[in-house]
Amino acid sequence: MQREDWIMKYEWRKQENNLYSVKQMPIIVNVPKQKFILVKGKGNPNEVDFSDRISALYSLAYAIKMLFKNAMKNKTDNEITDFMVYPLEGLWEKVNGAELDKNKLEYTLMIKQPDFITQEIFTKALENIKKKKPNALYDEMSFREIEEGKSIQILHVGSYDDEPKSFEQLNEFARKLDLRRIGDFHKEIYLSNKNRTSEEKQKTILRYSVK
Repeated sequence: MQREDWIMKYEWRKQENNLYSVKQMPIIVNVPKQKFILVKGKGNPNEVDFSDRISALYSLAYAIKMLFKNAMKNKTDNEITDFMVYPLEGLWEKVNGAELDKNKLEYTLMIKQPDFITQEIFTKALENIKKKKPNALYDEMSFREIEEGKSIQILHVGSYDDEPKSFEQLNEFARKLDLRRIGDFHKEIYLSNKNRTSEEKQKTILRYSVK
């Protein structure tokens, strides 16, 4: 890839390496205010509704990307004219004690947007995708800024059902540094395509805010 192409296309893996280049050991990270498109949901993530929400969210994410790319088509002077779509993220309520009942889970699915994406671009892209691919789920989507602040995170490799092992590493790390968890939610960032990656190789960043 030539340098001018790298400048013109914003690639989160390169420009935000500090947030996404994570290893299988806990670290502290300061997460700044970020923009997201998001949709809330309830129930078992193995059910069709969960997959439908992911598909609709990605459709909107790509509609935003194409709208921005078309608007910047004739721009020059090293302006960013395109960007790589960010990975899917999930905000999950903390589950304590008894055996996990996936049917009672509450979550927020989200896809981060670059700083240069505005509310106006989101609104226009949402209008476009509603006309092109009508779906009632688009009425549940919103555009928000979220600041996670001081957090700890770790890379989990393997099945989602084995995440408690990685969370225990995070919890032990927090205890050693006398850090307290903030809130009853944690963030999961899905770096792998579930449909193209074997379960034992799936990579997920696990994170929660601390003080």
